[in-house]
Amino acid sequence: MPFYHKLGKIPHKRHTIFRKPDGSLYYEQLFGTIGFDGMSSNLYHEHRPTQVKEIKGSYDVRPKVAIENNLKSYRLKGFQITPHPDYLQSRKAVLTNADCDIILASPQGSTEDYFYKNSDADELIFVHKGSGKLRTHLGNIDFKYGDYLLIPRGTIYKMDFDDENNRLFIVESRRPIYTPKRYRNWFGQLLEHSPFCERDLRQPHELETNDEEGDFLIKIKKQGEIFDMVYATHPFDVVGYDGYNYPYAFSIHDFEPITGRIHQPPPVHQTFETDAFVVCSFCPRKYDYHPESIPAPYSHSNIDSDEVLYYVDGDFMSRNDIEAGHISLHPAGIPHGPHPGAVERSIGQVETEELAVMVDTFKPLKLTEEAMKIADETYYRSWLDGEH
Repeated sequence: MPFYHKLGKIPHKRHTIFRKPDGSLYYEQLFGTIGFDGMSSNLYHEHRPTQVKEIKGSYDVRPKVAIENNLKSYRLKGFQITPHPDYLQSRKAVLTNADCDIILASPQGSTEDYFYKNSDADELIFVHKGSGKLRTHLGNIDFKYGDYLLIPRGTIYKMDFDDENNRLFIVESRRPIYTPKRYRNWFGQLLEHSPFCERDLRQPHELETNDEEGDFLIKIKKQGEIFDMVYATHPFDVVGYDGYNYPYAFSIHDFEPITGRIHQPPPVHQTFETDAFVVCSFCPRKYDYHPESIPAPYSHSNIDSDEVLYYVDGDFMSRNDIEAGHISLHPAGIPHGPHPGAVERSIGQVETEELAVMVDTFKPLKLTEEAMKIADETYYRSWLDGEH
């Protein structure tokens, strides 16, 4: 739940006359979600934001499902996803259900020849490797290793990367993504016991305003297809806006872990939520301080959700043979827990340097053809004594 933000120039009142220096009008747009009931911002454009010159066609980008009904634990070796020069073509969905797509991407180049808009889903982009600038029609945000970029559906954007070495973990959510309600009061403010607060959220800080006519290609994703639409004016022509609906960044390094005398359950790591899944951040932290505590997590049953853990950095105490960029999938219906020896190794340890992102979905996830290209088919055996 972002807070009120204002950037650029706006009139004193909404829905009133707002003139350019030459006396003509700026064009107002309400940029909102959930009809007129969700978060929204009021934007003011140099040109009408509705001028479509041509629709060149569309192409299918829906994930191709390889395993529809899964009851097997998998490890996916994420860094084996092949880099690609183009941002959109680099995005490979590895897990999917009706509510979200979980995507890996290794783009080598910036978005140059087109703008992009996802009209169906909020996008949560975790930057594992790389740095650069997220450029949007609502302003720009600099990003680097460890940043979450939350891009609300309908945002027109480009990604500018500083070099070719980029690795992204992306969750496309067909449900709005918010900060956890357990950490907010009834006004929406993050409470004192929250592991982060509003000052940790980085809002757009510069607004690109282009008063330009021509042919501008916007690739718009809708219901699993990308439509190539040519607009008559530059999409970054906003002179100002205010409201609650805009992209923002949050660094995983600004997450303050909650610890206790004994092992704390995963919800203490919660960072974002929807009504269909949650996202958690596992960060460097002190271990439990009860004199007989076992720092390793206890085995638990996945009765209602699939658990996805994306490993970012550090030593993953509860897993054997795990590297940065790996993804573990533990499906609903079977229990999972530490690998053999992990419990014993954890006793007496005082801290961990692990860094990981977890996504727990309430509907089962399907594995895609892209996932099977990087899948470890033997991972489910790694809980057997003597197996790895």
